[in-house]
Amino acid sequence: MSPPERRLRALTRHNPGVSDRTVAVLSGGLTHERDVSLRSGRRLSNALRTVGLTVDEWDTDGALLTRLSTQKPDAVVIALHGGEGENGSIQTVLEMLGQPFVGTDSHACRRAWDKPTAKAELSRSGLLTPDWVVLSHSTFRELGAQAVLDAMVARLGLPLMLKPDQGGSALGAQVVRDASELPAAMVNCLAYGETVLAEEYITGIEVAVTVIDTPDGPVALPAVEIEPENGVYDYTARYTAGLTNFFTPARVSPDVASRVADMAVSAHTLLGLRDVSRTDAVIAEDESIYFLEVNVSPGLTETSLLPMATEAAGRSLGQIYAELIDRAIDRG
Repeated sequence: MSPPERRLRALTRHNPGVSDRTVAVLSGGLTHERDVSLRSGRRLSNALRTVGLTVDEWDTDGALLTRLSTQKPDAVVIALHGGEGENGSIQTVLEMLGQPFVGTDSHACRRAWDKPTAKAELSRSGLLTPDWVVLSHSTFRELGAQAVLDAMVARLGLPLMLKPDQGGSALGAQVVRDASELPAAMVNCLAYGETVLAEEYITGIEVAVTVIDTPDGPVALPAVEIEPENGVYDYTARYTAGLTNFFTPARVSPDVASRVADMAVSAHTLLGLRDVSRTDAVIAEDESIYFLEVNVSPGLTETSLLPMATEAAGRSLGQIYAELIDRAIDRG
């Protein structure tokens, strides 16, 4: 049996029994993704209760530190999206308190949260990623917006993808196919951050690959193929049922599926991620695989990709997270 097969077998073992762990699921917060986070938190909490865990759902607010010190859960699971839930802030607080938690440590969170930093690190390690430039709001203001936009198009060509350099749920992201669309798209993108990441747009099959740590190493779950009806997997397409078609596993050859899995595991490992991550990628027409971005706190809503991959792997959301909780507690 090959090492990947052994790891997949480890992933598909079922929990031996009901746990008596007490877990706090953190969700909500004050970012643009608050509503999505609350939905993720509710779904995860219900899933953990089905496998016997005692679960408290906590909105992330000024009472959090008091709750952590007085109620002292065995572990915390972060279901926050955007901002403090993914940029290392909450993770730093939990580390200072010595509170076990599921997820990536604060330092690696910061690397993954900043999209250009993650792209640069993975590109240096040999992974393909679309060509890109990063420009701040002040650059457009001080040098002249049109001149900077013209230089951007000359460098990257059209179409191109605009997105905030930090953040999730595709907020502010937009495909620009004509230069006349650029000024409005730039204004929309800058509404969600002070810096824009502009990327070469790669035409192909968009996929998302969840990676789960196991005792035998990180394992990639079956890739989810994403086919939005409007052609762009934006915020509306992500969280409105019926606007996107999903295929799990992705409709690709075994060779491509294996290479996509290897890429996601490589991204997880090279960035120092822990427990769970989701890598977004595109398979180009020549079957080259391009890394797009990685998420350390994947969505868990009814239209999210991680639960689809979990089901395709023959597991339940509660089972996988219960095992990650046990690993977090063992880490101390």
